[in-house]
Amino acid sequence: MFSAAESAQAPVAHTPISARIERDLLIALTFVLPLFEAPKNILWVALLAVWLVNRARARTFGGRWDHWDTLIAAWIASGFVVAAFAGIRDDEWHSAADIVRYGSVLWVLKRSRYPDTTWFALIAAIVCGTLIALAWGYYTTLNANAYRDLNLNSVGHVNHSANYLAIVCGVALMAARVRWQRMSLPWRAACCALLAFLVVSVFWMQSRATVGATFAMALVLLSAYAVRRGQSLVPIALSAVLAAGAVLVLSPQVVQKNTKFAERSYWLNGRDEIWRVGVAAWREFPAFGVGMGNFNRIDTQRLQSWSERRGEAFDRKAYLPAAHGHSLFVNALAERGLFGLGILLAVLAAWAAALVRRFPDADASPLVWIYWGGAAAACMITIGAGLLNTTLHHEQALLSVLLLGGWLSISRNL
Repeated sequence: MFSAAESAQAPVAHTPISARIERDLLIALTFVLPLFEAPKNILWVALLAVWLVNRARARTFGGRWDHWDTLIAAWIASGFVVAAFAGIRDDEWHSAADIVRYGSVLWVLKRSRYPDTTWFALIAAIVCGTLIALAWGYYTTLNANAYRDLNLNSVGHVNHSANYLAIVCGVALMAARVRWQRMSLPWRAACCALLAFLVVSVFWMQSRATVGATFAMALVLLSAYAVRRGQSLVPIALSAVLAAGAVLVLSPQVVQKNTKFAERSYWLNGRDEIWRVGVAAWREFPAFGVGMGNFNRIDTQRLQSWSERRGEAFDRKAYLPAAHGHSLFVNALAERGLFGLGILLAVLAAWAAALVRRFPDADASPLVWIYWGGAAAACMITIGAGLLNTTLHHEQALLSVLLLGGWLSISRNL
């Protein structure tokens, strides 16, 4: 399907200076993504402006319109359609802009034909930016006077930071795997140290859903590569058993946390009560939901009013109002209704299909495998961790579309 010779991408036909500016803006955006808020937004706007100017000068915007273009356009528009018909009025228009941000980046990358050097630089920026953000997080955590969660500065909440970090783990794992045979011993040691640092940090953040999704993601990536190259799965299976055993023996805090919840029969840590809030909101506004960003406006008073209007008894203890739905799917159902959830599911289905249908051949170049692995890792973390956490928004979504957009571009003509 894909050959190593076919993996090279031709640069876009525009002036060298404008090409360098576009490349630098993209790399800078990727680098600061987990670090700073304001520069990220400035770089995003600048990248879009330069990309449009460059493509207008070249008189090409990346080829014919296809099903992905239609899907991205529908995805971006869905936030504003939901905002127009939102059941609650507050933050729906502002929050809809989040889809514009990551949807436009996906569109830009999907329609770009960067040289391999740019795509490799993008991967380096993802990893380096995350390492610096993680070091900053450790410094802040370890020097705090009171307990403080480990997180990435611009990503925020520990669960969101854990999901971001898990995706980067997948990128680093695939990059190390495809380069392993060509690496010198010092480079192999450095890769092992990097992966160990990332994995330990995911455990430190204590997101049970993310830890489980990361373990499953690593097994899938390594197994997919081995199967495609005709290698045995026995070493991977043995490594998985040893890793699971080590976790049980060492009993990190995330395992202790899970044990405590199990002893109290409180496995979901209040998520079931939060999900009831989301379902109640969807029942009240089934088509378009309460509006993006308005989950936190679903308070006890509203819940009681909705129940009484339907002639149902209201049990205050059965609900736990929260800032968001603590599930990608419940949150989307409550905030965007069946319309928005349907668009989201279509995107996720197309994403998975692009990975399966364009599964790289054994002799595909390292670049092809790295972007396939990165896009697959982002997909698995988005869906797997998204069952219990609200994924695919803000920095997590931007990181995911950088990898997915890169894969769609690289694999387009292979």
